[in-house]
Amino acid sequence: KKVARTLEAGELVTDSLVIEILEANLQSDACKLGFMLDGFPRTLVQAEKLDSYLGEHNEPLNNVVEFKVNDGVLVDRISGRMIHQASGRTYHEVFAPPKEHMKDDVTGEPLMKRPDDNPTVLKRRLDIYHEQTAPLIKFYADKGVLRSVDAMQSPEKVFQDICEHFKKVKS
Repeated sequence: KKVARTLEAGELVTDSLVIEILEANLQSDACKLGFMLDGFPRTLVQAEKLDSYLGEHNEPLNNVVEFKVNDGVLVDRISGRMIHQASGRTYHEVFAPPKEHMKDDVTGEPLMKRPDDNPTVLKRRLDIYHEQTAPLIKFYADKGVLRSVDAMQSPEKVFQDICEHFKKVKS
């Protein structure tokens, strides 16, 4: 609930709460063979705490993917999202619109938009990103684990580039 209220206000979740949630999840059976984090870490403090935790558990961090995308395009992409809550199906006002406005193609049930998927909130979150998260690019580049992907390309090309990066890490 704390996380939902914070996101709806266009703010980022505090480092301490995120670390608490992360550590609990990384200790679960689901992460025994490895894990992928999406949107974490967001600050240098979080990155340092993640490094410390992974070091204590002898788990190397071997790949960080940066999606490079123009802020304006990102706002357009995110503010146009629509979700069918029951199934998780996603739509987009421009790129993948439903057959009938705000109705799921399969069930006809209403679609929803997340309260934080609006231009005002997104612009505030992007300001926070540039201030707090962008420094992580240098942090992980210096460690030799950063992989940058041009996310202005088609989703298929972005996926292909990510797969190529992961293949390089495995070999």
